[in-house]
Amino acid sequence: MRPTLPAAPTGRRRPVRPAELTKAQLQARVHALEQQVAAMERSTSWRLTTPVRWASRVVQRLRGGPPLPAGIAGGNYAEWIAQSAALQAAPLAALAAEARGWPERPLISVLMPTYNPRPAWLREAIASVRAQTYDHWELCIADDASTDPQVAALLEAAAAEDSRIRWVRRPVNGHISEASNSALALAGGDWVALMDHDDLLAPDALLRVAHVLHADPAARMVYSDEDKIDATGRRYNPYFKPDWNPELFCSQNMFSHLGVYQRALVLEVGGFRKGFEGAQDYDLALRCIERIDPLRQVRHLPHVLYHWRAHAESTAQSAGAKPYAEIAGERALDEHFERIGLAARSESTPHGYRTRLAAPARWPKVSLVIPTRDALGLVRQCLESIVSLSTYPDYEILLVDNGSTDPEALRYFAELREQPGFQVLRDDGEFNYAALNNAAVAQAHGEVVALINNDIEVITPDWLEEMVAIALQPDVGAVGAKLLYPDGTVQHAGVVLGIGGIAGHAHKHLPRAEGGYFNRAQLIQSFEAVTAACLVVRKAVYEQVGGLDAANLKISYNDIDFCLRLREAGYRNVWTPHAELYHHESATRPRDLDPAQRERAAREENHMKTRWAAVLERDPAYNPNLSLASEDFALAWPPRPLPEVRP
Repeated sequence: MRPTLPAAPTGRRRPVRPAELTKAQLQARVHALEQQVAAMERSTSWRLTTPVRWASRVVQRLRGGPPLPAGIAGGNYAEWIAQSAALQAAPLAALAAEARGWPERPLISVLMPTYNPRPAWLREAIASVRAQTYDHWELCIADDASTDPQVAALLEAAAAEDSRIRWVRRPVNGHISEASNSALALAGGDWVALMDHDDLLAPDALLRVAHVLHADPAARMVYSDEDKIDATGRRYNPYFKPDWNPELFCSQNMFSHLGVYQRALVLEVGGFRKGFEGAQDYDLALRCIERIDPLRQVRHLPHVLYHWRAHAESTAQSAGAKPYAEIAGERALDEHFERIGLAARSESTPHGYRTRLAAPARWPKVSLVIPTRDALGLVRQCLESIVSLSTYPDYEILLVDNGSTDPEALRYFAELREQPGFQVLRDDGEFNYAALNNAAVAQAHGEVVALINNDIEVITPDWLEEMVAIALQPDVGAVGAKLLYPDGTVQHAGVVLGIGGIAGHAHKHLPRAEGGYFNRAQLIQSFEAVTAACLVVRKAVYEQVGGLDAANLKISYNDIDFCLRLREAGYRNVWTPHAELYHHESATRPRDLDPAQRERAAREENHMKTRWAAVLERDPAYNPNLSLASEDFALAWPPRPLPEVRP
């Protein structure tokens, strides 16, 4: 059943959204904003920082580089590369010395299919392999019947110069999948690395791969971070990836560059498949992960080991350069879902792929738990948006009244008690967010519970279907939504651990429609935690881990701790951008201003730092090359030392 609301008092109006304003109202808002900007520009802090902003713009123009990364005052990616290289020089030298002493060194076969490459770029690609600091490799090149005679001559000369270079010319053009299989047939190594004929490997690429293979015998697939390189040799747009993230991998091919596979695994799945050109490596990776334990056997190296050449015909320059690749990717994902028995289909979007899970045979009852104290305007707005917009067929609302005293609020809550689909639970104890939710969940009738703040407002009607479908997956714990400030910018797009010492919200203040860091603000993915301002979880799973920690984390961080305990119990926490709600943030939360509140907040922070010290230092859904001082995926500045192998 679905709840119904009491009739609204006459004369009360719902909040007006910007799209509904008249021209005069919009002009008034613009004028007010202009006055705020003018006041800011007159401020002392703005005047004092003018020279810094001016110098930053001048440096950018003189260098002609990409926009300055946030968090790097007066610097750019080239400066970050230089400082990172200096930081890594000694560890790399130690790694190289260690590798020379290994009794057995893995042979890595680099597979390079070619077809009419620009000769200069092909030479550079081959040279980047020959420049590897790890020398136990072979380069296996399959030329797919190039029509340019320079290609065969170049490859013949390269093979004559270095016995580790092997090549074959295919008699007819078979396209990328067949050419890749021809290169695979030349390989004699236990490991194969995929490389395009115009891209570059970093000098330490194979050394770092070999080191992780030597250190972790369980590894069967390895991938690294990457960046792009233009025709002038300028590196830009680095993608610092998370560790293995199954939902993100079904949203984009995050594995691709540099991707390294156990050769036996590639042969086991039948190599590259014809008909998946443009997404042949995506299809290969999908089939390979089905045969292994990805969490334990897929390893991520948080180093830029691959430089993807950007030019007009490359998807590094534009995803639209190969429109057939998008269709092939959809098909690869759909067949993957079918093979693993997941009722879902893939759908291309401007930002990547969206996995649409099939509706269950019966939607389970969901219990929406909403604590409040007074705050009549917010609560009414929250409830009306849920009841009037939500399309979910079966839910109840448990309103937890924590000591309200406002007569109007109490009258409204009394009316709600008489409405079908509502429970109003009274609790006159101190404000303990964790305890309030735990007590309500214990009385919930739903198989699924949703923790909802009283300052939430629904935007997308099928928000609950989206979140529940994900939460019903056996290995999923908590599911989080995309929360927006009333101005339409992002408030929550997943939680990143370590930011500000404990945690921060990914992509905070990003405009709603923007993709964010490599489109991650618009793609379903796993995070270590999501916010309980709107969190969906199966009731049995909630109770399995003991709910929120009402003893140690009464107000702050209890949702983060809850999600981390779900991870500890073997569940993944998933965030979806396809459930959107406004969050009129913390409008009724205590402000931690008095000494008792400050003392409580300090205790809760210390508890988190003690209980979760290891994971706060290295969030697997983030990347150690990214900043812990901001929520916009800026580069860490200065670069941080990185562990060589993460157990």
